[in-house]
Parts: sequence; C-alpha cells; structure tokens
Amino acid sequence: MIMAIIIGMAVVTMVPRFIPAFIVGKVSFPNWVNRWLNAIPYAALGALIFPGIMNVIQDQPFIGLIGGIVAVCIAFFEVNVIFSVLGAIVTVYLLTM
Repeated sequence: MIMAIIIGMAVVTMVPRFIPAFIVGKVSFPNWVNRWLNAIPYAALGALIFPGIMNVIQDQPFIGLIGGIVAVCIAFFEVNVIFSVLGAIVTVYLLTM
C-alpha cells in the first residue's frame, strides 16, 4: 500500500512538470509574452534575495543594502559570481566590525 501511494504521488507530481515541457516547445507565444516570461527569473531572484539583504542585521538594514550594492557593482564588470559574493561578504564583515 505504501509503495502504491509513493508511486501515485510521483506520478501526480511528474505530470504537471512534464506537460508544460512538451507544450511550450510546440506553441509560439507573442513577443510580449516571451518578454514577460524572460523577466520572471530575475523577478523571482530579486524577490528571494532582497528580504535577506534587508535582514543581515535586524536593526541596521543599510549594511545589507551596502553589501548588495557592492555585489551589483562587482557583477557589473561581468567577473565570476564568486567575486561578487566575496565582495558582498567582505563588505558586510568590514561594516560589522
């Protein structure tokens, strides 16, 4: 019975993931829909990161903002993402000393 439940749950979760993968390749969307879909990853990433930046230190949100600005500035030069992360970490560390 447990195996049947596990297999059923796997099928139920796989179907909604595979159907769009097969449909999206065969359907052409208008340009405005494609632009909108291309913006979703950036919006989701910003929505996930920004609250964390504001909560680096509870009473001092500017420290996280400055670290985020440093990361954006380093990323502007198209260097490896590791350098952006390290720049933000060093900035926050120096501001909290």
